[in-house]
Amino acid sequence: MADWIEDYALIGDMQTAALVKRDGSIDWLCLPHFDSPACFSAILGDEQNGNWWIRPTSRDAAPPQRRYRQDTLILETNWETPEGAVRVIDFMPPRGGAPHIVRIVEGIRGTVEMATELRLRFDYGNVVPWIERSGTEVVAIAGPDSVWLSSPVPLRGHNFVHDATFTVSAGQRVPFVMTWHPSQVHESDHLDAEKALSRTERFWEQWVRECSYDGDYRDAVVRSLITLKALTYRPTGGIVAAPSSSLPEEIGGVRNWDYRYCWLRDATITLEALIRSGYTDEALAWREWLVRAVAGEPQHMQIMYGVRGERRLAEWEADWLPGYEGSRPVRIGNAAVGQYQLDVYGEVMDVLHLARRSGLQGGEHLWGLQRSLVNYLEWCWDEPDEGLWEVRGPRQHFVHSKVMAWVAADRAVRAIEDYGKEGPIERWRELRDTIHAEVCEYGYDPQRNTFTQYYGSKELDAALLLLPEVGFLPYDDPRIVGTIEAIREDLMVEGFVMRYRTDRDDTADQLPGNEGAFLACSFWMANALLSIGREQEARELFSRLLALRNDVGLLAEEFEPKDGRLVGNFPQAFSHVPLVTTALNLSHQDGHRRREV
Repeated sequence: MADWIEDYALIGDMQTAALVKRDGSIDWLCLPHFDSPACFSAILGDEQNGNWWIRPTSRDAAPPQRRYRQDTLILETNWETPEGAVRVIDFMPPRGGAPHIVRIVEGIRGTVEMATELRLRFDYGNVVPWIERSGTEVVAIAGPDSVWLSSPVPLRGHNFVHDATFTVSAGQRVPFVMTWHPSQVHESDHLDAEKALSRTERFWEQWVRECSYDGDYRDAVVRSLITLKALTYRPTGGIVAAPSSSLPEEIGGVRNWDYRYCWLRDATITLEALIRSGYTDEALAWREWLVRAVAGEPQHMQIMYGVRGERRLAEWEADWLPGYEGSRPVRIGNAAVGQYQLDVYGEVMDVLHLARRSGLQGGEHLWGLQRSLVNYLEWCWDEPDEGLWEVRGPRQHFVHSKVMAWVAADRAVRAIEDYGKEGPIERWRELRDTIHAEVCEYGYDPQRNTFTQYYGSKELDAALLLLPEVGFLPYDDPRIVGTIEAIREDLMVEGFVMRYRTDRDDTADQLPGNEGAFLACSFWMANALLSIGREQEARELFSRLLALRNDVGLLAEEFEPKDGRLVGNFPQAFSHVPLVTTALNLSHQDGHRRREV
């Protein structure tokens, strides 16, 4: 049986990231960037698709224990064996030039025999590189890629694998440094592992000191913020949804997507989490990435972009990879980039409104962007779309999408009313009122006292929990309370919230199979319960959600209640961001103010 998704931990340098398994194997790594082809792809197949492990040789070693060093992204994995104890320290230094992975084997007690195996497979496990030695370094080259491994431990090459055994005694430290370069570079950067460790620890500790939150859930909030920082592409400020591709939403199913891109749907809640936690610089960088990415004609705005703002994210299948636990196809790229989603216009308007309210400075060109978006919405808001969840079924008049069109008109009106911007306020007020009235007439089921997934549907959608968050109706409106109750009754499974029902014939996404409970939606439910005065229930749900984190505090996209395991891409920004905002809301009495719309 394959290792579970929660068996992995994250290390990264804010330009790419690696997934390290509990047993000391790095099973996923894309170089040099998040969206580059992977050189380790074992998580989507097996060791023949590329990995690098270090562990004791003893068959009697106890199960490893691991943790992050306090307030850092430095991973420590400890083994106890009959002969002694040993620690492997894994990290990626914040990048100043080439990307590096550093692994330091530290003797704690006695003398322990260790082993390591390196299988480099470029292009998502498809290309076996040509390997040579350059002095004490092993160099792997294929196409545009070269990887250099430096260590005092000599590695032997055979059967397309490089391996070694060595011993480490108490007080001894044995470094391994892996570096990527373009293949035309003929010499590696020489990194001092110990100095890099000190520098990396200092970087994260200093960054965490900027966190303004000091409430009951500080450890969970700080770990989520570190994860969010690790998923940030530092040169541009873009934040990827996850560092992985094709980790399944259903084990053995086809709901496998590439999440190494930046979604607009995450924009406002990400900005809110950063601002309210004290990270104004990161919030500004995220806002600036978004503005650059969406520049152009409004009708060409996409739902997602690459980390540098790329628009062409064509989807294809890596058919040589068997997939995580046989979950195929393995998809690279994401065809949802071509979908029409009305909600993104409201999302962009909302994030710029929040930035303005929060005092983030911006030029007049931002108002020009907002004007063009609302002008475009005036003649397209009443069209059906694919909706927030990127369904691959027919377009519908999704209620959440219409509400986000209302958000766009509302934020434009407020910019004129509150900040003196110039624009056709009466026309936009009329647009806002028209959308509001239509949603309340066609998107609301008075018999059940709930808003519905789309016009004419009897189905529900957890995105409806966001209606009061964006100010469409107040939390104490009976229609909102009824919607929260209906979602609790219909979409909660084993105490967690599904996005929508996938087990019915009229499901919107038209895909086979099912999926787990969506963790972001479950956090939304905790926030909704808090907002209608049911704080105890909110805290209980929040505590259950925190208990789903793995041993180093990370969450995937979903949780499968039937099997009691995490599913979907990992770690997931769209799970960690609402964790932060819900914790902040629950700590309101500690001085943290909720975002006002």
